[in-house]
Amino acid sequence: MSARSVLQQADIARALTRISHEILESNRGSDDLVLLGIPTRGVLLARRLGAQLEGVPVGALDVTMYRDDLSRNPTRAPSPTDIPAGGIDGKTVILVDDVLYSGRTIRAALDALSDLGRPRVVRLAVLVDRGHRELPIRADFVGKNLPSSAEERINVRLEEIDGAEEVTIG
Repeated sequence: MSARSVLQQADIARALTRISHEILESNRGSDDLVLLGIPTRGVLLARRLGAQLEGVPVGALDVTMYRDDLSRNPTRAPSPTDIPAGGIDGKTVILVDDVLYSGRTIRAALDALSDLGRPRVVRLAVLVDRGHRELPIRADFVGKNLPSSAEERINVRLEEIDGAEEVTIG
């Protein structure tokens, strides 16, 4: 079965614009906001959101060593964690990732955050929520809900890494 495209470049841009407005509305402005992208594509999405939320610090939060599936899954090399200069203590931290699936990556991100400081509140923004949660985790800001079967694969391709801009399912 071939992959079918569900989001194109314009759809992704529109979803990120909507998410940025929702973040501002729920936070009543940009005060004390910090965006932390989860490598790899979550970091790029966080940077794009940060460009729309002018003045909001953007960083990266590597969760590789906090994952509970390291023994079963081959993992990528850890990426550097980059916390903005103001830190996260007392801030509203928006975790940004490309696809929310089981919730295990976000659980690892929450563990990693607890080692770095104490945010006032943590929210989650994802480009795609595909369902199939294994943990009680829910995104606060979602670009597209995309119900899928467990056998299907969601691929997010971003221009900076993949040379194309789309989300496919197949």
